[in-house]
Amino acid sequence: MTKFFTYSTALLAGLALLGSTQQADAQQFSKRKQYTSIGVNLNAMNYFGDLNPNTNFASFKFADTRPNLGITVTHRFFPRVSGRFGLSYGRITAEDGDNANRDDNNARYRYTRNMNFRNDIAEASAVMIVDLIENRNNYLKRPDFVPYLFAGLAGFYHSPKGRDQNGNYVDLQQLQTEGKSYSKVSLAIPFGAGVRYRINRNLDASFEIGLRKTFTGYLDDVSTSYADLSGKGAESQYFGGYAGGPTGKGITNTSTGVAGGFVPGAKRGEGHDDWYTVSGFSLNYILTPRIKNPKFR
Repeated sequence: MTKFFTYSTALLAGLALLGSTQQADAQQFSKRKQYTSIGVNLNAMNYFGDLNPNTNFASFKFADTRPNLGITVTHRFFPRVSGRFGLSYGRITAEDGDNANRDDNNARYRYTRNMNFRNDIAEASAVMIVDLIENRNNYLKRPDFVPYLFAGLAGFYHSPKGRDQNGNYVDLQQLQTEGKSYSKVSLAIPFGAGVRYRINRNLDASFEIGLRKTFTGYLDDVSTSYADLSGKGAESQYFGGYAGGPTGKGITNTSTGVAGGFVPGAKRGEGHDDWYTVSGFSLNYILTPRIKNPKFR
C-alpha cells in the first residue's frame, strides 16, 4: 500500500504540473477546436513475473504472447493533451517447464518448481496523452504523424488458473497455494509511448507500447514462499508443491534431483510485484464536432 501511494502521488503531481502549464494554452484553444474519437484496439499481451525464462525484468518468451482486444474514447482538451478512457480484455500465460532450462544452474530451480498459469485480465483505464507535436488547430488540420507519451491509472480483474495433472484448468486464487489470500481486483499504473498517423479526414491509426505496473505479485499465483498445506485439499497441495503425505510434491518436477529443499518456508518466488504489457495497433474515428453558429438578433 505504501508503494501504491508513492507511485500514485508522483503520478498525480506530474499530471498537476503538466495541467498548470496548459492553462495559457486553454485560453487560445477553444472548445470549437476540441474533438472526440472512438477507437478499437488489437493488442498483444505479455507478462513479467516469476515464470519468465530468466529472473531479469526484460525477460519474456515470444511464444507466451496472447491477444488483447479493447475499445477507447479519447477527447482532446489542449493542443498537446488528451484524455483517454479504455476497456480491454486479454490473457497472459507462462510455464516453468517451457521457459526454464533444467541444465542451467540459475534456472534449474524454476524448472523443478514446474508451475504453470494462464490469467484472463479485464481492465478499465484512464490516461493522459501528451503529444510531442502540438496541434493548435481543429481536427482537420492535425499533423500527419505524431509521437506521444501516456500515463494514468487502471483497475483490473484477474483470475489465475493452473493446469492440473489431467489437463484441466483450476482456479488458483481460492486454493491459497502459498497459504495467503489475495484479491482478484487490483490497481495498476499504465504508461508508455506510441505514434499516431493520419489516414484521412476522420481516421487515425496508432501503434503504442504500454506497460502496467501492478501492486500484486499473484498474477501467476507465485510470489513468496512454500507453505504448510497439510490441512488443505488435494488441489491446493498439488499446485502448492506439498512436501508431505502420499501425494509427494504435487506439481513439483522431482526428476531434477533438487526438489528436496522444496519444503514449507523455502523460497517459491522472488516476492516482487508482477507487470504486464498491452501493446498493439488501433484505429480511431474522429467524431465530427458540432459547431454552434453565433445567433444574430
